Amino acid sequence: MRMKELSLRQDPDLRKELALLARGCDFVLPSRFKKRLRAFHAEQGQPLMLTQAISVLSVSPQAQVKSEAPVPTALSESIPKFYFPRGRPKANLNIDGLIAKIEKIFSQFPNERATIEDMGKVAKACECPLYWKAPLFNSAGGDRTGFVSVHKFVAMWRKMLQTCHDDVSKFVHLLAKPGCNYLEQEDFIPFLQDVVNSHAGLAFLKEASDFHSRYITTVAQRIFYNVNRSWSGRISCSELRKSSFLQNVALLEQEEDVNQLTEFFSYEHFYVIYCKFWELDTDHDLYIDQRDLARHNDQAISHKMIERIFSGTVTRRLRKDGRLSYADFVWFLISEEDKKTDTSIEYWFRCMDLDGDGVLSMYELEYFYEEQCVKLETMAIEPLPFEDCLCQMLDLVKPEVEGKITLRDLKQCKLSHIFYDTFFNIEKYLDHEQKDPFSVEAETEGQEISDWEKYAAEEYDILVAEETTTDQYNDG
Repeated sequence: MRMKELSLRQDPDLRKELALLARGCDFVLPSRFKKRLRAFHAEQGQPLMLTQAISVLSVSPQAQVKSEAPVPTALSESIPKFYFPRGRPKANLNIDGLIAKIEKIFSQFPNERATIEDMGKVAKACECPLYWKAPLFNSAGGDRTGFVSVHKFVAMWRKMLQTCHDDVSKFVHLLAKPGCNYLEQEDFIPFLQDVVNSHAGLAFLKEASDFHSRYITTVAQRIFYNVNRSWSGRISCSELRKSSFLQNVALLEQEEDVNQLTEFFSYEHFYVIYCKFWELDTDHDLYIDQRDLARHNDQAISHKMIERIFSGTVTRRLRKDGRLSYADFVWFLISEEDKKTDTSIEYWFRCMDLDGDGVLSMYELEYFYEEQCVKLETMAIEPLPFEDCLCQMLDLVKPEVEGKITLRDLKQCKLSHIFYDTFFNIEKYLDHEQKDPFSVEAETEGQEISDWEKYAAEEYDILVAEETTTDQYNDG
């Protein structure tokens, strides 16, 4: 092969025409070149591709020696694929076997059509958690017709198996609007409605349909509060993978008591949030104004902070008249009662960062502390001078840059709740003043239950006790 390549390369006429062709000359006749190349092939007795001939003849004799060295693998071939937005494909996935299981299940239904009541069996045949049944049903068009045929479902699921390679991407694809690779709040409503309709732990809600939307709203807000770390209002596959939401959905099948699923689905937590809102919402239209929110916890929150909450910096659904929705109240109450989580730290940081520059300046701290001083004086308590308070807070947070407190500083200090309460919650500030903050830090590190869970459990017991007392009074 080496001798044939050299003899071809030494053909003077062919080399001349190739040189003209390489320089872009348009008067070289392709037919004449091909004719000469075919004649050469006949003489050699072995075909040679046109592209091979060009690559051999266009290389100079000096470069020919270098080309004999091993050619390194292309960069795109040497770097393995590492980004799988729809999950890493499974090497030995038997799609036909999975489809056969689904077809066998459908054969048990009349006319091979499944209703929403049948979808639990179908979900298990798909190797999905039980409470994926409504998303599976709706994705195959069941919400429009009231049933799903075996052919339509198999076509949908086969495509799903071929394009979505992990549970997260499948779940997002089932719930999301066509063409979207993210989930918005309304996308969760059919899924959550099915949980309300069919979970044994929520059976008592069947007769109280008015509470369905309230419970669904609460759970949806808690999902976004814990999962949507970007604050975009859109949950991506990446955010869902980093959360425990799908694990909690799987636990719905195993746990009969939804109150044990405290991160998202607890009815007791919903009851506490809704009752707290109901106390403030005097006209019960599911919206409250600044005066209503100021009454929360006996006016413990400063007016300046309430103004910041209503400014829109941490809300999405303010009405034109400036009132706060129940959905936004869910975020407020969880953030107020547990200031140690990333979301709550971000929530209050946004409120205190008046100019939005990502830094809490000494001016901003003093702005909020002034109202705290006034409240303390009305309680006949001598407030600490701002300079002394500032020194304490800087020692507490230990900012990386002197005199500038960032979000990163507050997340790292582990005492963000003390810092925030000092500037806008007078009741909790006084509670902290009676304790050693560093002993509080030691307690926090070994804490198994979150501040929010602790608060919700205590408040639920109080609400139940009050309700029991009222019932006894009315009966007696």
